[in-house]
Amino acid sequence: MNAKVSASGAKADIQRALRVGVIGAGVMGSNHARVLAGLPGVVLVGIVDPLPEHRTRATELVGCRAFESLDELLGEGVDAVTIAAPTHLHHEIALTCIARNIHILVEKPVASTVEEGREIVEAAQRAGVTLMVGHVERFNPAVAAIKQAISGEDILSIGITRVGPFPPRMSNVGVVIDLAVHDIDLIRWFTESDIVEVQPQLSSAVAEREDIALLQFRTASGVLAHINTNWLTPFKARSVTVATRGKYVMGDLLTRQVTECFGFKPDGSYSMRHLPVGHDEPLRAELIAFLDAVRTGKLPAVSGDEGVASLEIAIRCLESPARPAASTARKGPRRVVG
Repeated sequence: MNAKVSASGAKADIQRALRVGVIGAGVMGSNHARVLAGLPGVVLVGIVDPLPEHRTRATELVGCRAFESLDELLGEGVDAVTIAAPTHLHHEIALTCIARNIHILVEKPVASTVEEGREIVEAAQRAGVTLMVGHVERFNPAVAAIKQAISGEDILSIGITRVGPFPPRMSNVGVVIDLAVHDIDLIRWFTESDIVEVQPQLSSAVAEREDIALLQFRTASGVLAHINTNWLTPFKARSVTVATRGKYVMGDLLTRQVTECFGFKPDGSYSMRHLPVGHDEPLRAELIAFLDAVRTGKLPAVSGDEGVASLEIAIRCLESPARPAASTARKGPRRVVG
């Protein structure tokens, strides 16, 4: 009898509507609120932002309540939150929510530093709450199709291009943290292997921080990978190529077209086919996955440890000095310009 009551209670808890809040009403946070407001089994309690113009925009877009402070939102009672505030606030906000046993999804990067990220992970583990990191590109249907196409294959190399114009909303980070961290995560996810070697080439052509990055990696499994990213291209481009021993897969993450080359013959001929790709909105799929982990207690799709690992590689790219070629190093005194 008690077992039946317990099982019934667990089932009711899973079916109960989750009270969810959003922290940060910028572009990303407003989109979180929009998606959450339309999900079944979810009560959007509200969105928090200290800026009146952000709160007004979120209210007009979603029609939800908007709060000036985190305490106001938490005072309304929430089961889970998504954190889309500026990165330097992630650590403090996450620890505050975890201390109240609130499940959290933290937008990438998980924190400003690896140490802060690890503190968030450890606090969530101690409290027994769900922690998921918002690497939304994993939920792009084209990325999912690529992942399925290379499953079980012997991967040789991965190439990723993520370029576009300078973003007007950018603040205190460069292209490595803003853009390349997406693809560092994808390389680790595709290969199911850690990145063990990093060879970055960075330049600040227009911005104060790096706005061009050419990054090369080697994984523990021996896969070679590179990322080309910048804020100097007048249009957005997002592409992935994966070479395996049996096939070559090309994906456009914007048009969501994925093509597979296979059946290579000695005369150089081969076959091609377009792979089926879904139509889900990546953010919606991500938030559904997060809420499912909250309801069931299962491991989240992107764990805190994975988020910290990708951040650690991104920071290594920023800290590793470029290696000049010794044979071309200039000899003798330098001419002083000024």
